[in-house]
Amino acid sequence: MDEERWLLPTGIEEILPPQAQVLESLRRDLLDLYRGWGYELVIPPFIDYLESLLTGTGQDLDLQTFKLTDQLSGRMLGVRADMTPQVARIDAHHLRRDTPTRLCYLGTVLHTRADGFAGTRSPYQIGAEIFGHAGIESEVEILRLISATLSAAGISGCYLDLGHVGIFRGLARQAVLTAHQEHALFDALQRKAIPEIETLVADCGLTAAVADMLIALADLNGDDALTRAATVLRLAEPAVQEAVDDLRRLAAALHDWLPDVSIHYDLAELRGYRYKTGAVFAAFVPGWGLEIARGGRYDDIGRVFGRARPAVGFSSDLKGLLRLGTQLASRAAETPAIYAPWSSDPALLTQIQRLRQAGERVITALPAGDAAAPQQTPRALRCDRHLVQGAGGWEIQALDEV
Repeated sequence: MDEERWLLPTGIEEILPPQAQVLESLRRDLLDLYRGWGYELVIPPFIDYLESLLTGTGQDLDLQTFKLTDQLSGRMLGVRADMTPQVARIDAHHLRRDTPTRLCYLGTVLHTRADGFAGTRSPYQIGAEIFGHAGIESEVEILRLISATLSAAGISGCYLDLGHVGIFRGLARQAVLTAHQEHALFDALQRKAIPEIETLVADCGLTAAVADMLIALADLNGDDALTRAATVLRLAEPAVQEAVDDLRRLAAALHDWLPDVSIHYDLAELRGYRYKTGAVFAAFVPGWGLEIARGGRYDDIGRVFGRARPAVGFSSDLKGLLRLGTQLASRAAETPAIYAPWSSDPALLTQIQRLRQAGERVITALPAGDAAAPQQTPRALRCDRHLVQGAGGWEIQALDEV
């Protein structure tokens, strides 16, 4: 067993230099980006009471949440699997503003199992939320922020996938499905299992019109999905028509605001169905099978915390952005450092301080602790320059200079 102590649990990663420094640089860049858009940073706790984590959006995360007992109170605690419920609590209970509130967050979340979103059990989640605005304008802003986030990470060629949970929810209501029937159809729709959908619909004893719409929903995807929906869903209840109209308005606005971003539609896509209330969306990158960012509208998320407000937001995994960011590869090349001898010479210390303040990396050689210690040469310390005392004081010279 001793030789396996270095192993990590499945789905848990550690980030080594120089990638860790690149990740930190990206973190700072994105938080600065969000601050420039007016988003205020919040830092929720890593562990919270389980009932707080599993309210609102958290209802979908029960199986993904690690649970433990608080030795002080005896209450059940959970390790957060998503930060959105915590941010909603901050808006509803602590800030209690009347105007729209923009909040952003960043931190590790932990999942019991890896999901398709990040492909890891410990995503480094970054996200942003708008509370207190119900129009498509806030959805457009969040989608623009997703685009800006991917650009800042050096990711190009992404496309957006749009859906709306109100379409299936309205059809299920029109069909008067039981909770069990709705759940079974929901599951089959996510898998696009059309023969199974047809069997489930037949077993529900629905009218032909409603049955046909539910079966056709699985095929309402692609660039022309909204156009086909006008015909396929023409007999749907008003709430379904309104959901399709919402998507049309959002798509039209996105063509104005993000004309270079490709938009696709999947009206059977139901990410976060149990808590989302409107449009749902995800960003994909060609050649990468998983979504790199996801989000949507979840109005009234703060109701369980004492104050219902409309809300829309998105989240991504910083480690996934690092993995896909082509322009980040150049940052991963560690900047060569300057070698400085071990000395308390005030002139040398002043020069080292000045260089570090200017952004240079200066590594001071440590005296060997024993005779067997490896020699700390400038090359061994990955330095390409060194400080040498000359007639004019301590000067920087390239290592190949005589």
